[in-house]
Amino acid sequence: MSTTLVIGNKNYSSWSLRPWLLLRHAGVSFDEVRLPLDTPEFRDQVGRWSPTRRVPVLHDGDLAVWDSLAICEYANERWLAGEGWPAGVAARAVARSAAAEMHSGFGALRAQLPMNLRRQPRGKHWDADADRDIARVQGLWRELRSRFGAGGPFLCGRFGIVDAMFAPVCVRFRGYGVEVDDTARAFMDAVFALPAMREWEAAGLAETERVGADEA
Repeated sequence: MSTTLVIGNKNYSSWSLRPWLLLRHAGVSFDEVRLPLDTPEFRDQVGRWSPTRRVPVLHDGDLAVWDSLAICEYANERWLAGEGWPAGVAARAVARSAAAEMHSGFGALRAQLPMNLRRQPRGKHWDADADRDIARVQGLWRELRSRFGAGGPFLCGRFGIVDAMFAPVCVRFRGYGVEVDDTARAFMDAVFALPAMREWEAAGLAETERVGADEA
C-alpha cells in the first residue's frame, strides 16, 4: 500500500512541515508530492489530492487524511505505536493542549511573522498582539520543559507531535530575530539539529518560487 504526502513549498508551508518532519524523523517511508503555493500548478492539481483544496494531505492507499494535526495523529496510530505523545497521562494531556493551541491560535504571530526559511532578521515590525503570542509560546515551552522535559532536549523529552507542531515557530523566531529566553533557544537548537529538519531546510532554500512573505 503506497503512502504519499502532498505538501506546499518547503520554504513557506508551515502546515506541511509539521507532518513531514514527524514522518521523516520516525523513518516512515512515503512519496512526496510538492505543489508550489499560489501558482497555476497548485490550483490545477490540488483538487485531485485534497478534498479541501489545501495542503498537507496524506494518502495511505485508498485513505486520504487532511490537516496537519490529523495526519500526525494518524501517523501516531499507524506507524509510531503511540510514541508520538508522551507516555504519562498528565504529560500527554498538556502536550495535546499545547499542540491544539498552536493549531488553532496565535493568529497575530502567523499573520505578522509568516514562515520563510530564507528570511534574515532586519528589524522588528510586529505589534503588541504578536508580542503577546510570542510570550505565550515561550511560556508554553517553559512549562513543558520544566514539567515533562527530562530525558531529552525536546518539549517533553523525546521528539514528538508537540515538537513538530511548534517547529515552524522556530523558523519564524530565527528569521525575524525574535528575542528568546534560554529555554526557547535550547529547544530551537534541538529542532534545527534534527537531520530531518536539516533536510527540509536544504530543500526549502533550494526552491526558486518567491511569494509576498519574502518582502515581509
